[in-house]
Amino acid sequence: MTERQVGRILSVHLPGVDGLCAGCRSWWARLAPYPCYQAEWAVRWRARVATRRFLDGLP
Repeated sequence: MTERQVGRILSVHLPGVDGLCAGCRSWWARLAPYPCYQAEWAVRWRARVATRRFLDGLP
């Protein structure tokens, strides 16, 4: 996965007005509470990358 792909996941999987994930509803017609699995995964991915960069001393 690249940062661009993860950013796209996070830009689509947003909370709807009813508290359900708008991305899951529009892509898969699935009612999933927000944060859905995709949004949780993308946030964890970004956290792992940031932690790795911090510990390795990268910019």
